[in-house]
Amino acid sequence: MVNGFFDVENRLDYLTANGDILPTLKNLIPWEDFRSELEVIYDHERKSNAGRRPFDVVMMFKILILQSLYNLSDDEMEYQIMDRLSFMRFLGLDLDSRVPDAKTIWLFRSKLETFHLTRKLFDKFSEFLASSGFEARKGQIVDATIVRVPIQRNTRKENEAIKEGKSPVENWSEAKKCQKDTDARWTKKRGKNYFGYKNHVEVDVKHKLIRKYKVTDASVHDSRVFEEILDETNTSRDVYADSVYRSAEHEAELKALKFRAHLQRKGCRGRPLTSWEKQGNRTRSKTRSRIEHVFGAVVQRAGNVILRTIGIKAAEVKLGLRNLAYNMDRYCTLMLQTV
Repeated sequence: MVNGFFDVENRLDYLTANGDILPTLKNLIPWEDFRSELEVIYDHERKSNAGRRPFDVVMMFKILILQSLYNLSDDEMEYQIMDRLSFMRFLGLDLDSRVPDAKTIWLFRSKLETFHLTRKLFDKFSEFLASSGFEARKGQIVDATIVRVPIQRNTRKENEAIKEGKSPVENWSEAKKCQKDTDARWTKKRGKNYFGYKNHVEVDVKHKLIRKYKVTDASVHDSRVFEEILDETNTSRDVYADSVYRSAEHEAELKALKFRAHLQRKGCRGRPLTSWEKQGNRTRSKTRSRIEHVFGAVVQRAGNVILRTIGIKAAEVKLGLRNLAYNMDRYCTLMLQTV
């Protein structure tokens, strides 16, 4: 069967008309603004002009954003670029274009870790958001979400050593070391155990954009990074958070920093919440719950993500890219609402 000249174009028009977000993402995000940060990756790699030239850094960065939006592994990403017309259009590739393989994608992402670029890229886009009229407004909301990683099948002795901050690597082969995550930790939430990391985020009330974030292992209590991710640039001094953040110490610290605390209350045995306190919780929840929309939007597009990386440094890159991808997606949604 011979395809007509306009067959691919007609198929892409159909995808756009039926909700493909990628054309909007391609056209509204200032991708070239990231080039100056990304070019350091290839600065010292080419010793001669022999061989194939490396893939364009901006295109590779767009691949990582796609991967974060749809929660694809490196192998799946390679396949989907080859298979999906919408991905090829977003990346500026033709049917006969050379496509990065899974190892190339992995190596490029590892360079973000090597050159500490993830936070710089996130901050670069944050500057663009502010300059585009989407500065942080109407207060901020703080929360954390658990991100699971595959459970490590260690011996009891190995786990004890890891908990003590020691690494039982002397008995491990090099291959085993590469596959063992000694940074992830266990935590319990609502009676269930989870193994992995936490993505602590702060979003503004007005736009529901992630303004600050920090990645820790899952055992770190949410309240321990509370002040660290507060945003001084928000136009309002109101701070909203769940009851896990509420303590006399935190309220005093927020007051000293001239923030207005709106922290949920929690009853305890022998001291249930009064009707006035319950009403206060309901009032605060109308605003605080907006951060759940952020986590829900990520799950809706990418599903319940399980990180396949090893170590907290790689997790920081993955989760930083996910936070950045969410902000890009959210920015496009906000722009479409203004049309």
